[in-house]
Amino acid sequence: MQNALFIIIGLAILAFIGWVARGFFMAAEISLFVRIVVGVVAVAGVALLGIVIRDRIAQSKKDDFKEVEK
Repeated sequence: MQNALFIIIGLAILAFIGWVARGFFMAAEISLFVRIVVGVVAVAGVALLGIVIRDRIAQSKKDDFKEVEK
């Protein structure tokens, strides 16, 4: 259930970012090439952030603190 909520929150954040960036991508005075490059960089950044978060969560779930003395 918690993962589903994280997915919904993530999609809402992406929708908000898309709504905010709409003005940039719809501007006629900005060349198509620049808009495509910015879009690709943004998608790659979001994908990288998602991968890092997923890996950190997976690592924290299986970390047994083997090096810590009790």
